[in-house]
Amino acid sequence: MTHAENHGGDHPHYPLSLGARYRGGDETVFLVWAPKASELWLSLEAEPEHPVPMRRGENGYFQVEVSGVRPGARYRYQFESGTRRPDPASRLQPLGVHGPSEVVDSRYPWGDGDWGGIPLRDYVIYELHVGAYTPEGTFDAVIPHLERLRDLGITALELMPVAQFPGTRNWGYDGAFPFAVQSSYGGPDGLRRLVEACHARGLAVILDVVYNHLGPEGNYLEEFGHYFTDRYRTPWGRAVNFDDAHSDEVRRFFIENAVHWVRDYHVDALRLDAIHTIFDFTARPFLAELAESVRIEGQRLNRRVHTIAESGLNDPRTVLPRERGGLGIDAQWCDDLHHAIHTLATGEQNGYYRDFRGAVDVATAYREGFVYGGRYSTYRNRRHGGSGRDLPLETLVVFSQNHDQVGNRMRGERLSRLVSFEELKLAAGLVILSPYLPLLFMGEEYGEESPFPYFVSHGDEALIEAVRRGRKEEFSRFQWGEELPDPQAEATFLQSRLNHDLRAEGRHAVLFRFYQALIGLRRSRAAWRFGTRDNLEVQSREEGRILSVLRRTRSRHTLVCFNLGKSDLSFEGSLLRGEWKKLLDSADTAWGGPGSSTPERFDSPGTVSLSPAPRSFVVVEREAPK
Repeated sequence: MTHAENHGGDHPHYPLSLGARYRGGDETVFLVWAPKASELWLSLEAEPEHPVPMRRGENGYFQVEVSGVRPGARYRYQFESGTRRPDPASRLQPLGVHGPSEVVDSRYPWGDGDWGGIPLRDYVIYELHVGAYTPEGTFDAVIPHLERLRDLGITALELMPVAQFPGTRNWGYDGAFPFAVQSSYGGPDGLRRLVEACHARGLAVILDVVYNHLGPEGNYLEEFGHYFTDRYRTPWGRAVNFDDAHSDEVRRFFIENAVHWVRDYHVDALRLDAIHTIFDFTARPFLAELAESVRIEGQRLNRRVHTIAESGLNDPRTVLPRERGGLGIDAQWCDDLHHAIHTLATGEQNGYYRDFRGAVDVATAYREGFVYGGRYSTYRNRRHGGSGRDLPLETLVVFSQNHDQVGNRMRGERLSRLVSFEELKLAAGLVILSPYLPLLFMGEEYGEESPFPYFVSHGDEALIEAVRRGRKEEFSRFQWGEELPDPQAEATFLQSRLNHDLRAEGRHAVLFRFYQALIGLRRSRAAWRFGTRDNLEVQSREEGRILSVLRRTRSRHTLVCFNLGKSDLSFEGSLLRGEWKKLLDSADTAWGGPGSSTPERFDSPGTVSLSPAPRSFVVVEREAPK
């Protein structure tokens, strides 16, 4: 075994990639940022008594190239004290967060060479948790379900975080190794097989990544460098250092992480978790630099690659281009439509739901994207948000359920456990036929009844108790007054697994077909795929309980009329003269409803009266005049 320096480059953004990069043959290059160490050694598990000294370069980087080291070799970095730690940029932790790192071959015999991605406007997103989606809880076990998801009309599969976390069960937001693919899910090649299988079926892959914090167990980054700062605090403790001293190298670490998912795993989009807890007041924000780097990597690979932010700020600047003072992120999650739908359907007004008024706010969300676009928030005791009324429609992602809104309930109940069947269909229509990009949470399409509570499998008893205590304190503001499922208990995780057999039973089967029809309608109409605010007309009456949404194209006009109330109401308004036909009525008996009052075809003399049943909607259409 020999070692030497390497100054060659294999990365378009930086001269050499972080972590262990296998060069082929028997050579592997190791690069780590460790400015807190004056000396550092590479300790190979096969020869722990002969650690290899690493050369300290500029800005605290240590590097060495070693012969005789191939993929599968396990290693740690050894400090002067003799302490050995895993690689902060490890690609695989086969024995968990406290074990050695393993060299991974980034080369893979990809079979998706013709895949170029899909436009963001065509995204119909399906969010899933790899561990809970199947009994096996692996990437490979998801693959047999892809045909059904494609047939449902899904175009993009969003994976909750897969970065290595403690134990074998976790939501993924306790990841301690941002570059390492969770070993219990199937590791790097398992993820690659899933991505390749998605692309073969025309599905894009979105990966949820967490750059606002690292999990509390197995997080050794602070021993290497200045990854965290006391300048700001987050719900998880000290903030990641994106603008304090030494932050350039921290930014590099996370930007390189984002790029590596695109380059090494062919991921089509990154969902950036909770960017409102990423603090950076520099003139060139980290998030803007990240979005640009991801876009450049996509262009280099000749693929459409996107960034999608989760943010609680309702800030339009998130998705505005840099030249207009924005971050240049392609889209962002919009919680406000969810909150409006949820209060409408459930009547809940606790916690942050106290700010929402149901039907009237659904209409506001349809018109403007953000309900709180600068108005006063009682929950926050201040004004909140900025106007979204001028944002392109494809820059907002909406939903009636997702992992947060389900899992951050005390018992993790899904909407199927909280509302009637008619209200489930109504919620589906409000999301899928909205002007924005729809997202479904796994199992929603057939009314899955298993809860999705928060779960972990930490190894530190003090940490476990801290998690239990923290969850109880968090839920105290909602005043639900129920017993909290133990996040650490395996039973809490097991009950979250889906029961896919429900899809073929009774109303579950009806709901699945209903979702399929809704998505098919959305995908077959240019008004949704190419819609703009200029061809969108939203009207609401009866205090928002009657909501009409007219979508216009050159060839046809499509009207969706929602009765958001619990009583009979009618929509009377102007409508293009001529014959209209009914496309879908959620109240039809075919969809398990009470029956439709809208004829299959009708003539409009210039006005129309539609009376969808309570908690239902009807879609009608006519061809535009030649």
